[in-house]
Amino acid sequence: MVRIGEDYRNNVAHFEGKLRVKDNFDIIKKVLKVADGEVTLFYIDGLIKDGAMQKLFIYLLSLQKMPTSADAFLEQNMPYVECDVTENEETMLQMVLSGATLMLGSTFGAKAMIIDARTYPARETAEPENDRVMRGARDGFVETLIFNTALIRRRIRDVTLRMQYLTVGRASKSDVVLVYMEDRADPKLVKYINEKLSSLQTDALTMGHESLAESLIKTHWYNPFPKIRYTERPDTTAAHLLEGSVILLLDNSPSAMILPTSIFTFLQETNDFYLPPLTGTYLRAVRHAVFWLTLFLTPLWYLGYLNPGLVPGWLQFTLPVERGRLPIYLQLLLAEFVIDGLRMASMNTPDMLANSLSVVGGLILGEFAVDAGWLIPEVILYMAFVAIANFTQTSFELGYALKFMRILLLTLTAFFNLWGFVGGVVIIFLLIISNRTVNGGHSYLYPLFPFSGRALLSLLVRRKKKS
Repeated sequence: MVRIGEDYRNNVAHFEGKLRVKDNFDIIKKVLKVADGEVTLFYIDGLIKDGAMQKLFIYLLSLQKMPTSADAFLEQNMPYVECDVTENEETMLQMVLSGATLMLGSTFGAKAMIIDARTYPARETAEPENDRVMRGARDGFVETLIFNTALIRRRIRDVTLRMQYLTVGRASKSDVVLVYMEDRADPKLVKYINEKLSSLQTDALTMGHESLAESLIKTHWYNPFPKIRYTERPDTTAAHLLEGSVILLLDNSPSAMILPTSIFTFLQETNDFYLPPLTGTYLRAVRHAVFWLTLFLTPLWYLGYLNPGLVPGWLQFTLPVERGRLPIYLQLLLAEFVIDGLRMASMNTPDMLANSLSVVGGLILGEFAVDAGWLIPEVILYMAFVAIANFTQTSFELGYALKFMRILLLTLTAFFNLWGFVGGVVIIFLLIISNRTVNGGHSYLYPLFPFSGRALLSLLVRRKKKS
């Protein structure tokens, strides 16, 4: 820890040089005469509450006597709620650069006061666009960390709720909050994540949660299955906390990281719990069925096309009559790439045109592709189902993992027929069971492995809430 000196003038000059006040127009130095003494404040314009600071200035100018020390000032004369005294120079600089106000006083000696009157530009806590509910809360996380912690506190009013603050990144010094229920979370997992965050050697979390996730978990490029589930809903976050999960919140990011994660975690949605148990169970069953169809529908159809004798008589109508000018395998790959191209185009299209252009573009491309002989109608039908079915769950990472596995199955089936399909299924299973979670101590297939009948039943059936 680096301490500042005892001399007030030297301290002011030191921080004026460190913060480059003359070179940065938005870093403000304010000098106030307080009775028989003087204080100097450093803050960043645009990150402080103007009204609160103005009232504080008026109060300071009205004091009749300068307190004898920083501690006495804090205890007797500081009316603002969020203040602290420190002698650590690194803490002072970090707090100023994150938006707080540093106050040096002529009687403070080697200490200074931190006034946390910061405010950040923030949007409204509106419902997340990619995780909507038919009934329930309509608020969502935003990019301001303190707003997100407040949304959780509003839902869980329990003294065992813990929110530990950490700073990650040598240059960015990003604010990270570790959230968990002390009596419900796994202590070993909490300790592991805490130690991992404290020891991270990274310059900055430039890509927010993704940078943090890649620093926390060792990943293999060939395994696309997501290791962490994200949510922008505070009600979902609160529910996972009450189930014993650990949450990571990051400033400048509207997403919460849920740890640990299994593949079955992605098959639960908020809508399941806002609707009656029977309806919630039905929706969950549909989601499970669509999930596996997304992965296996086109590879199974292609396998049946290669081996018509394996297709039951009542399903013979699914086999194509026309084959088009391209091989079926290439048609399926082309449709996969075209769908992704349309998705990227819709993301970069202005909102007022996005829906109409994506629909019209898909219809026109599909119709002309059939007329030109590039694609057959069956390929467009099954790929359209797969594209729409991806939206039954909110994780983009899981959607692309299924896409990569689907392409793997198609490719192996195209080259090795039935044995290629079987080999592809085995590879997918191995990738799932070998996928590492945050500390390696939780199975990605839990509660199937290790088996827990009660936990598995709760994932498949929406049970009535106990009173």
